[in-house]
Amino acid sequence: MALGRVILRSLGVGGYHAILTHMTTITVSHLTKHYAVYHKSSGFLRSFTSLFHRNYHTVKAVEDISFTIADGDLVGFIGPNGAGKTTTLKCLCGLLHPTQGNVTVLGSTPAQRKSTFLTQIALVMGQKNQLWWDLPAIDTFRLNKEIYEINEQMYDKTLDELCHMLSVERLLDTPVRQLSLGERMKMELIASLLHRPKILFLDEPTIGLDVLMQKVMRDFIHQYNQRFHATILLTSHYMRDVKELCKRIIVIDHGKIIYDGTLSKLISQYAKHKIVTAVFEKESIPTDLLAWDKKAKVFGGKVTLTISKKDVNQLARKLLAFKGLQDFTIEEPEIEDIVRIIFSKASA
Repeated sequence: MALGRVILRSLGVGGYHAILTHMTTITVSHLTKHYAVYHKSSGFLRSFTSLFHRNYHTVKAVEDISFTIADGDLVGFIGPNGAGKTTTLKCLCGLLHPTQGNVTVLGSTPAQRKSTFLTQIALVMGQKNQLWWDLPAIDTFRLNKEIYEINEQMYDKTLDELCHMLSVERLLDTPVRQLSLGERMKMELIASLLHRPKILFLDEPTIGLDVLMQKVMRDFIHQYNQRFHATILLTSHYMRDVKELCKRIIVIDHGKIIYDGTLSKLISQYAKHKIVTAVFEKESIPTDLLAWDKKAKVFGGKVTLTISKKDVNQLARKLLAFKGLQDFTIEEPEIEDIVRIIFSKASA
């Protein structure tokens, strides 16, 4: 508190507020978004009646969520289909007006959609595209250059950097319809990043891509975050994306945040077991070992057991006493399994 008073006296209220605004890029306070959805009944008579009277029901897409994201952070935003992820991103971009609550991004209210705000953000959705199908991607880039009023020197420099990072220099003049899915996704990213946004919202950027292309995209996102110090909010159903990129994750389900913290804390909080894998000579697995886990997976001389954390040390001592043991490992469960546990508990 004493340090805070010293800073406040030296900088003044305006300067102190400026520092806080810089440190916190995104602030979401009690955000709520409801939709009124028309319920259409079957049958001719009921359809005719609906011309005069319609029944609506309320869908609670997002329900009273709050969080903050600091400048330069890369945060994972995960949840099952219909959890409210995309709705939240659209509220942060200004595409949707919140039903209740307040959202502040870079000191602005997104719903006002001021040009000074829009030129500092980018939204990339893996299932939607902005590229012209029959034209080369370079034509879309030039169009975006004019839309965002990027000067020629900055445009050339940024385009060269992004093309080099994604290795697509030779594809700039190729019609978009002739590009593979992975190549198109790379071009989508370039089109969205030409104006060097301070905040990047990524909604399923690796959806539909093969394993190799997913890694390319992850590497690019990491490099972009490090090089340009951009704040990134990432949603993905591929847990490897989240595991390799994000130290902090926010888990949302049925419109409510059920976890906000580090990935390591999530694992320790929800993973009550470990995965033990042992390999034996001549495929001779001791029957005593199988008693530890009735659902143990056996393949040749390899056995995989799911063991409670409190029993792991005891099992390790037992394993070392078995004859024919070649090797064994003790690992945390896969992040997909942990998230599945979280969702099942939230539903319950």
